[in-house]
Amino acid sequence: MRSGRAKEGVEKAPHRSLWKALGLTSEELQRPFIGVVNAFSELVPGHVHLRDIAEAAKAGVRMAGGVPLEFPVIGVCDGIAMNHEGMKYSLASRELIADSVEVMAQAHALDGLVLVAACDKIIPGLLMAAARLNLPSILISGGPMMAGRFRGENVSLSTVFEAVGRVKAGKMELESLAELEEVACPGCGSCAGMFTANSMNCLAEALGMALPGNGTFLAVSAARRRLAKQAGMRAVELVRENLTPSQILTPEAFRNGLALDMALGCSTNTVLHLAAIAHEAGVPFSLAEVNEISGRIPNLCRLDPAGVHRVQDLDEAGGVSAVLNSLLEAGLIAGEAMTVTGRSLRENVRGAKVRRPEVIRPVTDPYSPTGGLAVLFGNLAPEGAVVKQAAVAPEMWRHTGPARVFDSEEEAVGAILAGAFKPGEVLVIRYEGPRGGPGMREMLTATAALAGMGRDKEVALITDGRFSGATRGASIGHVSPEAAARGPIAALRDGDFISIDLPARRLEVQLSEEELAARLADLPPFHPRVDRGYLSRYASLVSSAAQGAVFPR
Repeated sequence: MRSGRAKEGVEKAPHRSLWKALGLTSEELQRPFIGVVNAFSELVPGHVHLRDIAEAAKAGVRMAGGVPLEFPVIGVCDGIAMNHEGMKYSLASRELIADSVEVMAQAHALDGLVLVAACDKIIPGLLMAAARLNLPSILISGGPMMAGRFRGENVSLSTVFEAVGRVKAGKMELESLAELEEVACPGCGSCAGMFTANSMNCLAEALGMALPGNGTFLAVSAARRRLAKQAGMRAVELVRENLTPSQILTPEAFRNGLALDMALGCSTNTVLHLAAIAHEAGVPFSLAEVNEISGRIPNLCRLDPAGVHRVQDLDEAGGVSAVLNSLLEAGLIAGEAMTVTGRSLRENVRGAKVRRPEVIRPVTDPYSPTGGLAVLFGNLAPEGAVVKQAAVAPEMWRHTGPARVFDSEEEAVGAILAGAFKPGEVLVIRYEGPRGGPGMREMLTATAALAGMGRDKEVALITDGRFSGATRGASIGHVSPEAAARGPIAALRDGDFISIDLPARRLEVQLSEEELAARLADLPPFHPRVDRGYLSRYASLVSSAAQGAVFPR
């Protein structure tokens, strides 16, 4: 066992004395050491119950003859961090999470890992660490939150964000908003829609790094606790079988992940995270391949914010396994890809049935013949930009309008809430990319306000920052190169005409190459907004969003 380097032999007597100081017995020192990475905190609703999930995972490790050794990692709640300086730290925290798991696993010579988390950047950070370390590893999510109930209808966090726009537009009373905020998030778990957290937890099944059910079993359910025990047991077996992430996170696995992404209509952030995990795994990943897969995978689900169903509906409908089995039966994904079960993806999902066809449509009758995401290219986004096309109204799939340019999220949100924009305009938020923000903030406040006002079908919004998975409307993010790197978005001026064409995968500004080059040459030097602390170091190291906003290997 790998842990032998820290516990075996005469020269390791001092090490054994320290293990015994932790209460371990001589018998336990003969067993596999399994790190249980727990993202619990009292700050994140998706993580507040993770002590319970981690204890179940630890019980599973013991049941299988291993020794669970728990340690923590940080996590940011994107909803609480939204629309203030805190959001600059959200994406940036992903690299800290991966680094901290590497440090703890390597320093203590662990044999394997159980990764326990639920929310947006924590899940990909943990998967990045697993790929980097190549230790036998398994992910167990804390599970999705139940939908809230408001006046007879299901609601979620996105409902509250959009309600702010309705209040500003005079379409909702403050008293109703106060009532809504009491019931929208009824308890623990990752927010109830197909936002980034639940997207990544579902994709972990397709990647092969989590057990079936990981993406959809509710946070409050006994099924979630049983799954955590099974994950703990399986972690020990993975060590004994020497089944590592490099055998699971193959090119086929990432293609399967992207295929599920398209079928479910996941968050645009999944493109960043899949690219980052592939980077750590040494697997090539290109935005062009995203479009190739989107072009052949039908969109089978329209979950909140694209539709009325929540993740608990997806679970009732058969879960991720039913979606994957539908794709397999249609010959659209690679069924022989290996998974943490020790079996192929095909074996994992064989026999899974769609129980609610209004939630998971058949491949022969999809919402759309193409996937939920699209990557746009053009003179405004030479390296690409990402849009959740499944959440864009059909009348906005093609749109041309004059730009209204803002150099920060705060400027844009102020103008939106004040109604200081016109129908047909393309609102541009720049200098919010990985370097420029720094941290590539999400723009849910801006997009939700537009949706709540009923204006999401009148204007488009583009940014070198990100959009929350809860976003709907013609919202195009990850525009690369970003403004801080002198991408073409930095050259835009109010009134420039911008053309969006989702079917053609194009994002263009109606300027000549010469005019764009001249404007960029005239720009003053970019001065970082943060010059100290972690964000300053992050901005100096981070790559383009087109490469996943990662640090160099």
